[in-house]
Amino acid sequence: MKKVLFIAALSLALLAGCMGPPVREPMKPDLSAPVGKIDGNQFVGVRYPFKVSAPPGWQVTMKFPDFMLAQGYHKEGLEESQVFVFNPATQSNVQIELTPAGRYAKFDQHVIEQMVSGISGEFASEVKEHHSTNTVLSPTEPVSLKGVQYAAGKYGAFTVADIKREQGWIYGFTEPYQIFILYIVQEKTGTGTIGKEREDLKKILDSFEVFSKK
Repeated sequence: MKKVLFIAALSLALLAGCMGPPVREPMKPDLSAPVGKIDGNQFVGVRYPFKVSAPPGWQVTMKFPDFMLAQGYHKEGLEESQVFVFNPATQSNVQIELTPAGRYAKFDQHVIEQMVSGISGEFASEVKEHHSTNTVLSPTEPVSLKGVQYAAGKYGAFTVADIKREQGWIYGFTEPYQIFILYIVQEKTGTGTIGKEREDLKKILDSFEVFSKK
């Protein structure tokens, strides 16, 4: 899923900005700098300027939890993300990655929403392939994130081994960064706790912020 989202978003961004002069200078992150630091329940990025916090019962880490591989994520894609927030009791999780936007890529809310909607078919096909079940897709909706110019999200709802799961993706842009947020919220077996997981996801997204390095 990560690579599908990345390729679809990047391709559309390049198409949107293929005419005319560059819109930004090339950005090369300092790869010698640490990815970030974790203080209690909060991650603060060093290589990229963003932060996010984990609500009670959740953990924040810079290494992906192994259970995410069984959920259908690819190891290579997980290794690209800078931080993970997860609930060990339910295996709900959020992964976040910032990358520099291309020199010619132009963004607005409409373009962002097109990118998010554009991978719906691929996502449903992956769910069918990995879990042998169908998915019900949500509408594509704008997402408000602190310090982010444009963002939108979408999710698919399906059931795996009698556990309700909502798997979503949020794509955003704030000069000069692309923002990728992928998440899974799911109930703990036999408890019907997905409503609480949704509330915690909202707390995580509300805590997310891209800040100025100045």
